[in-house]
Amino acid sequence: MMVSRKNSILQLVYLGGDLFATAVAFFLAYYLRFFTDLIPVRYGVPPFQQYINVLPLLLSVWPVIFYFHGLYQIRRARSYIDEFFSVTASVGISTAVVWGALLYYRVYHQRGLSGPALEPARVLFLYFMVLDIVGILLARASIRRVLEEMRRRGYNIKKVLIAGAGTLGETVARKIREHEELGYEIVGFLDDDPEKRVAAGYPVIGKTSEVSVMVDQLHADFLIIALPLSAHETMMQILHSTRNEIVDIKIVPDILEYVAIRAGIEDLDGVPIVNLSDLPLRGLNSFFKRVMDIIFSMAGLILTGILFPFIFALVRFRSSGPIFFKQERMGLDGKSFLMYKFRTMTVDAESQTGPVMSHKNDPRVTTGGKLLRKFYIDEWPQFWNVLKGEMSLVGPRPERPFFVYYFKEQIPQYMLRHKVRSGITGWAQVNGWRGNTSIEKRIEHDLYYIENWSLALDLKIMWLTLVRGLSHSDL
Repeated sequence: MMVSRKNSILQLVYLGGDLFATAVAFFLAYYLRFFTDLIPVRYGVPPFQQYINVLPLLLSVWPVIFYFHGLYQIRRARSYIDEFFSVTASVGISTAVVWGALLYYRVYHQRGLSGPALEPARVLFLYFMVLDIVGILLARASIRRVLEEMRRRGYNIKKVLIAGAGTLGETVARKIREHEELGYEIVGFLDDDPEKRVAAGYPVIGKTSEVSVMVDQLHADFLIIALPLSAHETMMQILHSTRNEIVDIKIVPDILEYVAIRAGIEDLDGVPIVNLSDLPLRGLNSFFKRVMDIIFSMAGLILTGILFPFIFALVRFRSSGPIFFKQERMGLDGKSFLMYKFRTMTVDAESQTGPVMSHKNDPRVTTGGKLLRKFYIDEWPQFWNVLKGEMSLVGPRPERPFFVYYFKEQIPQYMLRHKVRSGITGWAQVNGWRGNTSIEKRIEHDLYYIENWSLALDLKIMWLTLVRGLSHSDL
């Protein structure tokens, strides 16, 4: 297929850019380490040839790690922020692999890169890692800019023909139109309704029985079948008519209202089954996320211990009572647990009102509690919940059972957020949907997180939590 060939060319372009940036970063790191005074050289300057010998190893490891991080999947709509975290993680892992291999080589073979050559290499590799991240991101951004400019000038445009001018087809057309950067051009609709002339602003150019002719005449790259379930026979006829056409066929199932989480294909002894609630956070993904949770939660608890005298003073400032506050919350699989926080409200704050959500300028919040909430410090005891496995660093915020039982009757798909561990911070929170804000928007962001989870997304959310400060006095 022509599309596959073009994708292969693009993959090679990205690969070439990555390898070129990596080689340049390595040479520049060598120069900065041994021929500048940024950090004094204690062991003399090792021969350049010894580091040239390392370059083939670098250029072999990098593509493998990048491949497994999905950096060679051609996706026109890839976010720059997502790419930043994927590249950073890939370069970090790759550098660690190469550095470990060099240490093994030094310890067990004691030849080539020995003593004086490796002692200063730690600094060199630190320089290299930073320079490589910057270089690869710049190379990839440049490639993307060129591709975008080419698409603006009409190059590499994919023609899309949509079979089905109903609600489903119009939804697909609107989504395509909203993302012009993808380089898709809708050439028209096919529909058997004689009253249908226009759909989503595009002409209805024929009947579904004419699909084969239209694909040929319009040179369509993609045929998107967006028909209702009741049109099963029509769908089969379209597939039969286009079985010999050189066109990529995609089917949009008329079950979108039931697909709250990414659907996946399972195999039952050769029979494909569509799973409407497939989760990316399973298996090894779940293991890696748990490892990250343990490492960061232990670090968080150590930091909490160091700052505890200061926190103690803030909690007790003009407010007597316990330091910690615990409350029942609902987490993974709807199971309840006790979530811990530093107390930021007056004692028995709900004794008169019963369970109510906090809000901006809540009079129940103490003077010291305002400062703790402003800098997110009141949530730090939840590192203990994370370490115990009741929560995660990142995920939907856990809610109290009282509110869960209310919201699940009022908001469709609310309980799907309990398919993953609750988090100290989450995608909804870093996008401003926290505390007494729209529950629907929070659920929308929580489901997006569950569907699109990756370690890179978790790191992105943690970074945004730090950068934006999450002044969350209404949590």
